[in-house]
Order: sequence, then structure tokens, then C-alpha cells
Amino acid sequence: MILKILLLILIAYLLFEFIEHIIIPLLWVILKKKKRPLTGPSGLIGEVGEVKEWSNTEGRIFVHGELWGATSNEPLSPGDKAVIQNVQGLTLTVKPHKKKNL
Repeated sequence: MILKILLLILIAYLLFEFIEHIIIPLLWVILKKKKRPLTGPSGLIGEVGEVKEWSNTEGRIFVHGELWGATSNEPLSPGDKAVIQNVQGLTLTVKPHKKKNL
């Protein structure tokens, strides 16, 4: 009888340790990989900013409370919205933001 109880306690302990050290960290890694970066250059990609100054293919974009230098192959003018496509150093590559009609 005591042997069965000790065996049951040992199995429960091993199962708990397996879940704690293998299953939970594995789930944590899987869930953490799916999150979009919120900071740094990669956190800016896809964000929409407002064009403040523009001349030919470059100008300044206001996004996240900061004024960034930007370039674009498409025409933009002050007051337009632009989507950030890439970040190269302190310069953003943008394209005009197209609103979806509902």
C-alpha cells in the first residue's frame, strides 16, 4: 500500500516537472514569436504618418510623435498620410496611404 502511494507521488512529481520545464517554456516560445515588434525600426514598418514637408522624392514625416526624414517614389504633399515601408538608418521609405472604403 505504501509502495503504491510512493509510486503515485513519484509519477505526479515527474509529470509536474515535465510540464513545468518542457511544456510551459515551449508554449512561451511559440506565443512570443507571433508578437509584432513594438519598438525599434521594425516597429515603425506599417505605421501611418503625416507628411509635414515634401519636395520631389523626399521630405519629412511625422510619426510616433517624431519628425523623420523620408523618401518615396510616388508623389506626396504636406497633409497627406503615408505608410512606412522600410527604415534605413534615420530615413523612412514611404508610400501614399490609401484609405479603404467601407
